[in-house]
Amino acid sequence: MDAHSRGRADDIDPADQWVLNPNTGNYELRLDHSAGESSSPSRTATAEGTGRRGGSRTGSSREGSGRRGSGSREREREEAPDGPRQVPGQRSRRSSQGGRGAAEPPSAGRRKRKPQKSRKKKALLWTGGVMAFVVVAGSAGAYALYQKLNGNIDAIDVGDAGSKNVVTDGPMNILIIGTDKRTGKGNEGYGDKGSEGHADTTILFHVSEDRTNATAMSIPRDLKTEIPECETKNEDGTTTVVPGTPNERFNTSLGQNGRDPGCTMRTVENITGLKPDHFMMVDFNAVKSLTSAVGGVNVCMAKPIDDPKSHLKLPQGESKVQGEQALALLRTRDSFGNRSDLDRIKVQQQFLGSMIREMKSSDTLTNPKKLYKLADAATDALTVDKAIGDARKLVTLAEEIGKVDTKNISFLTMPVIDNPAEPKPITVVVDPVKGEQLFAMMRSDTSLTEVKQKEKAAKGKQAALLKGPKAEAADVRVDVLNGGEIPGAAGSTVTWLQNEQGVLKSTNKANAPEKIKKTTLEYAPNQADQARALAEMMGLPATAMKKGTADAEGLEAMVLTLGADFKGAGQLITGPAKPPKDIEKASADKAVCAQ
Repeated sequence: MDAHSRGRADDIDPADQWVLNPNTGNYELRLDHSAGESSSPSRTATAEGTGRRGGSRTGSSREGSGRRGSGSREREREEAPDGPRQVPGQRSRRSSQGGRGAAEPPSAGRRKRKPQKSRKKKALLWTGGVMAFVVVAGSAGAYALYQKLNGNIDAIDVGDAGSKNVVTDGPMNILIIGTDKRTGKGNEGYGDKGSEGHADTTILFHVSEDRTNATAMSIPRDLKTEIPECETKNEDGTTTVVPGTPNERFNTSLGQNGRDPGCTMRTVENITGLKPDHFMMVDFNAVKSLTSAVGGVNVCMAKPIDDPKSHLKLPQGESKVQGEQALALLRTRDSFGNRSDLDRIKVQQQFLGSMIREMKSSDTLTNPKKLYKLADAATDALTVDKAIGDARKLVTLAEEIGKVDTKNISFLTMPVIDNPAEPKPITVVVDPVKGEQLFAMMRSDTSLTEVKQKEKAAKGKQAALLKGPKAEAADVRVDVLNGGEIPGAAGSTVTWLQNEQGVLKSTNKANAPEKIKKTTLEYAPNQADQARALAEMMGLPATAMKKGTADAEGLEAMVLTLGADFKGAGQLITGPAKPPKDIEKASADKAVCAQ
């Protein structure tokens, strides 16, 4: 059957549309009907008709072929000396004219293109499926696939809660949200009936500036915190301001009182001092569809599981779960540890690590049919912020994150303690010591894995500036200037230094002459003990210390200039070199049995 009588492209098995490009050595997706056919102008689909039946096209109608579409595919077919080879398992479709799948020798005067460089065949699926479809980013010519799947993606305008840029030069923070909103057939038994959903499972994914490592921090749904005021965008273009509320469960930052994911982003920033650049949200359907699309996820149980509430039954040892069974595993509380949300989080982290390994396996990456199913399921389940609300932008983001090696992804849970305000604690609050230490590490982009630290930041002579005796707080004299992005930062810092740290000889000098990226402390040699004391209070790194050559005279003060790395009064600019003690962390590349 030839291209004119095959019917709609929707009836075509996507796995049958992958062919080998002899110029690159890669399998490429052909969503038009002429893939592998003769390149006769009358048989070539238009750029606008890619992926569906198109009319004839002549050389004069190629104005729209600047982007990678059927025009570029047509040229590749013309230059393929042996014609496309079939993906294993692909059905043979030879037309009555012998054109389909037949070899066509190149014209004598035709100049052969230089082979394209194959892009890296890896795109890190660090969310355990949220961005699963980008595994095809490593396949040259997959643009048409992105276009086809683009319509699956839902986007929400979160205003200034996130970044307008797809990627940034510095560290990136992506907020992954799993909502318990009941949508779709088969989900009637989950979540609260009629609820708009909550932030049921939330992970703040921090990617380092140098892309060598990442930290995935789970946030307990039962965390008691302040939900700040936030703006939400309505469908008619108007804006609604949702009032902030103190002492609320974290999971109410989404869905309740009209709050959208931008409110959850603002809540996370309020807690950690880390501003999320983007969010990605999925519901119950994502877990079921993605695990089924990948063919199941390997899990390991330290003991047999039989939970009548979630209907989860698993034997001791290794198993493979998908669909409803995978969702039951992630939802159960009664099968592990002390039946708390914190133990459920550990199981979720182990599951995500296993799903990452499965999606990056050669069995998945080399199987076109499995890739397509995975891509379709992921994009259909995905809701993101407007700044990354199309397939091409998501691929750009994924390729950037894909630079991180799986072994350098650390999963951990936000440090918390039982809520002291409750006689019988049901909720938790941030650990006032360990929590701030971890947040400071993430804000200062310090890795939790054994990777090469950025020049070790505390080496040699510069590190020595922080070593030695420290002056008493009452003897520290400093002028504070604001060279960062936060209005009033100098004043709030002085207030904090005086009221919380006892640095009474601190003065607000308002705005610096110009903006700076990194906070600096200028001091004289005879002020070194004061500088070390102030550096300890504020978590200044050794690189922030700017020692002068001449001693200070009389009552001369040091000069502290706050930079863009300053996140708020009382928040350490650089955290400790190692995470707090007793914080459990797991690596995405290691299998662990759930207990």
